[in-house]
Formats: sequence, structure tokens, C-alpha cells
Amino acid sequence: ECDAGARATYGPLSEDMPHPRAYGTFPLVFRKYVRGETRADFPEEKGCKLLSLEGAIKKMTSLPAQRLGLQDRGLIRRGMFADITIFDLDAIADRATYAKPHQYSVGINYVIVNGKIVIENGDHKGALPGKVLRGPSYVG
Repeated sequence: ECDAGARATYGPLSEDMPHPRAYGTFPLVFRKYVRGETRADFPEEKGCKLLSLEGAIKKMTSLPAQRLGLQDRGLIRRGMFADITIFDLDAIADRATYAKPHQYSVGINYVIVNGKIVIENGDHKGALPGKVLRGPSYVG
């Protein structure tokens, strides 16, 4: 199963101590399993090249979309929704720790949701073009 979520460093949900992966799951995959790098502040968590860039991206995009029955998501193709993250492969990394979990990842240049720029070089542009996605098994 593939679930994902996003958290803000502000508001009522910012006061708890979430797991660090709430902020850095996907950047961790690129750093640890695609580049094979170990974090300097987490030397016990060894990096290991296990995935190709293409394999990692597929596991984060088209594979979960397919498993969830979202036929118009997960690929860059005419007629699909334009949900795109543009990142620097050499720089993308997680920063959150158990002691300081509310740390945004680095190396993400743009986040585009439904064709609208939402994040540009770490700056949220105020756009909220996302919408709730309901799979075929939703009963409302």
C-alpha cells in the first residue's frame, strides 16, 4: 500500500513530534537509496544504492497511482493532471530528525500541482490548486 501526506511547520498540528519521515520520506529515498549517501548527523543510518533514479520515481508516481486506480495521475502525458516536482538530484535530501522533526527537505526547486506552481525554491506561493482524490472504492 502507498500512502503519503504533507505537514506544515505552523498551525495546530505543528506542536506534536511527528516521525521525521512525515517531512522527508521521498527525499530520503533519493539520498539514501538512489545516491547511496549517509547523513553526517545520522552515521548509523548507512546509505546503500538500491534503486535507479527511474525506479525510485516510478515507485513514487505511476506505481501508487496505478495501485489506487487513479488513471489520470502518475505520468507526464497529454490528458494527465500536471502534478510535477522538479528537484536537483545532487542536492535533494531529508533534514528532519527525531529531535527536530519539523525540518523541510532541501533540493526541491518547484512543486507544481494541477499545472500551478505551489512551491518555488522553498517559497510557498500561496496557490492551493490541489483537490481530494477519491479512489474507486470510496463510499461517501
